[in-house]
Amino acid sequence: METNLHSPQRRLIELRIEHGDLDALIDIALLDAPKDELMMRRLKKRRLALRDEISRLQDALQPDEPA
Repeated sequence: METNLHSPQRRLIELRIEHGDLDALIDIALLDAPKDELMMRRLKKRRLALRDEISRLQDALQPDEPA
């Protein structure tokens, strides 16, 4: 069986993993009383961008439901 390494489904999985990793990283950083606010803003901005990309990809993969 041949696996397409560039399929939208695989990309969606990779994005979800990265989003989860960022969630964990942000949670740990917040527990340690963050001293670098710029880093936290960048991490949160990246997490939000990933969430938006995941949402767009999910919408593209799901067929439209008939009205």
